[in-house]
Amino acid sequence: MTVQLEAKPARGSVPIHLTSLEQWSGHARALPAEARRWLAATGFAGKPDSHALVPGADGALREVWAGIRDVTDPWLLAALPKALPAGRYHLGSGGLMADTAVAAMSWELGAYTFDLYKPRQREAAQLSLPLDEHSRRGLVLAAATAATRDLVNTPAEHMGPAELAEAVRMVGRQHKAKVREIVGDKLLAQGFPAVHAVGRAAARAPRIVELTWGKARDPLVTLVGKGVCFDSGGLDLKPADGMRLMKKDMGGAANALGLAQMIMALALPVRLQLLIPAVENAVAGNAFRPGDIFKTRAGLHIEIGNTDAEGRVILCDALAYGAEGQPDLMIDLATLTGAARTALGPQLPALFCRDLAMAREIVDLGLELRDPLWHMPLWRDYHGLIESDIADIVNTGKGAMAGAITAALFLEDFVPGKLPWLHIDLFAWSDSARPGRPVGGEAQTLRTLLAWLERRYPRS
Repeated sequence: MTVQLEAKPARGSVPIHLTSLEQWSGHARALPAEARRWLAATGFAGKPDSHALVPGADGALREVWAGIRDVTDPWLLAALPKALPAGRYHLGSGGLMADTAVAAMSWELGAYTFDLYKPRQREAAQLSLPLDEHSRRGLVLAAATAATRDLVNTPAEHMGPAELAEAVRMVGRQHKAKVREIVGDKLLAQGFPAVHAVGRAAARAPRIVELTWGKARDPLVTLVGKGVCFDSGGLDLKPADGMRLMKKDMGGAANALGLAQMIMALALPVRLQLLIPAVENAVAGNAFRPGDIFKTRAGLHIEIGNTDAEGRVILCDALAYGAEGQPDLMIDLATLTGAARTALGPQLPALFCRDLAMAREIVDLGLELRDPLWHMPLWRDYHGLIESDIADIVNTGKGAMAGAITAALFLEDFVPGKLPWLHIDLFAWSDSARPGRPVGGEAQTLRTLLAWLERRYPRS
């Protein structure tokens, strides 16, 4: 941890004062003349993600001035931990005042490095923050985000279905949740034929992982995460470029687990169920084939139009199982379609929801929290694109158009009409580096979903 929660900063801790382009001139006028001249000489003007080191008369570092966009920016301090000299810092009172939750999360994630295989080049600077609930909340969000990134970043060799299940167990142990698995051929006996079909060709057995937590009297919230630990495309084999990042095809599961971790750590008044169908989509003599038809848990027969559209196949059994518990709300997260990325790019997950008012509320909240997602339509007129001549539905649309919508419509067939349901088609990856967001696995929409759940299920 690079953020330390303590009653007061340690002796020798250096203050960091926050300013902005708009506020800098006023802050500068209040400084001693020598500090003002020094900062002018360095060219510091309060630009976002910039900083200046100010020495004292003895040449030692006396204070830091840091430029920010505004105090609500969730990445407020993210540019600092790897840029400042190693040592202890605290937020000073000479400039803008920041919420400690934002400060804690942005600093901790600004220090994030995936260092499982390659050591860090240097230790990040440390920040002292008050020991309060705001700071704690920021660290909870940062820890869940970092854990989500780590899962997505870990290569498939070390993050198969069993390892993903163990990650769920580890989080479950931290929060005294119950975790169970249904593995291999037991999936057939216990009603998960679609999950089994996709994962049966892999050397590593497919499974359903279920975590449950909370009090029986609280409303049931079911989270479902797509856990394809590596996607070769199956017999409809991906080209090399398309396969390069397929370790991240379990990004929906990682994000669902990250959200579950936040819910439990902050003790939301809900009864939580997390479902992760975990498979590897591999090629072997017993791989499922284009043209095959499988009866799903819900009783619908699905025709396989393309084995590279496997995510929706495993999700349909998990959604059907989750719906059996009659939850108050169901949310699934999945790295489901390239079509969603084509439409919205990597930074905007696609939200599908049958309740337009609910969707608009979530989109507005995402914009407010700068953790965005964008509403796309469950356009029923396109359902004909996934209707099969010899089965109930087919797992691919007829043609390339509306791919994200037809995938969502496929999933909708397994969710009862009266059940509030969110489907989020996300990228789970940062393809360009920004402060606090290095290239690699990413948590997306989790802060927005958490804040929305806190509105929906307020603490008494």
